[in-house]
Amino acid sequence: MVIRIALQCNEADAYLIMDDDNPAPRLLTRPGEGIYNDNAGAVASNSPFQAVWLSEEERNERLDEVVALGRERGIKMPAPVVFEGNAPAELLENELFEAALANPATGKPKIARAWLGAPNSIKGPTEAAFVKQSGSNLLIVGQGEERMKALLGGALVSMASQYPKEGVKFVVLDPEGDEGYLADVVKLLPQGGEVHVPGDLDAVMGELAQRMEAGAGDDVFVLVRDLQRFKSLKPEEEFNFSFDDAGGGESPSKIFQKLVTEGPTVGMHVLVSVDTWGNVGRWIPRKMLSDFQMRVLFQMSGNDSAALIDTPAAGNLGLHRALLYNEAMGSLETFRPYARIELAIFKAQFSNFNTEEA
Repeated sequence: MVIRIALQCNEADAYLIMDDDNPAPRLLTRPGEGIYNDNAGAVASNSPFQAVWLSEEERNERLDEVVALGRERGIKMPAPVVFEGNAPAELLENELFEAALANPATGKPKIARAWLGAPNSIKGPTEAAFVKQSGSNLLIVGQGEERMKALLGGALVSMASQYPKEGVKFVVLDPEGDEGYLADVVKLLPQGGEVHVPGDLDAVMGELAQRMEAGAGDDVFVLVRDLQRFKSLKPEEEFNFSFDDAGGGESPSKIFQKLVTEGPTVGMHVLVSVDTWGNVGRWIPRKMLSDFQMRVLFQMSGNDSAALIDTPAAGNLGLHRALLYNEAMGSLETFRPYARIELAIFKAQFSNFNTEEA
């Protein structure tokens, strides 16, 4: 942030706001006195100023006038942006999600967006955008079962809000199956969905392969929580001469690789969570990793972060922050992931969604 404004503060905060050799804000004494700096805090660019003082009574009157003028002109003001770095974000505070629920979709969106969290800057929500081109898949890496469930559950709900009752299919691979949190989320969706455990992979992957061969149709999103717990999806050894390979068609792991590499071009996208960089290497070969152009990283070692996104930035994230890296755009964004959604609240939200659509 190049432009910085500091009011009176202590020396430690002065160094944080300005540059490492610019403690000028600690010398301010008068109320309303501040320093404007438009050169990233460099001491040579300090510009002292005195803010205009208004009594509390007059300030409230002026604010009421502004609100009244906005209503008179039919202007809808956005909600204030409040940054809370020590807490997860809330999906219900996402204005785009609120608008999607209030105005149910009548057709498939050109770009499906999974809203992941609130950004650390003043902009729209952090999102993974899925388009019909190769590499349009999402990889999520980090430890913490609850965080993974929250992120995938929020992605499911946000994408479902952008589709009508037809036109999309959600397939969830979750080790907990019908007893898990993601299964409860799927039950809320107007479009419904499928939830499968590792033992179902042969049938599920066979069906996905047929759909991929058929080409155009409904958009399909395959969510895999804890990929490392799906042994059948682990790449086979290059020289595998097992007698079990004969006559069984393509294995689930080969279909999964084809789904990742070829699926996005026909509207089939994969969202995968893995706990560690080590397991990423075991389940996702380096060549296939490039087909996950969107990657979310939680707190991890600097070395693992560098291996995934060519920067150790994820080594300094902390508890309630994550990174979204987009290889195609060359962008890196810090955000606060959404908290686990309250199922009762969203059941009511989607009930209204269905009623209005009907």
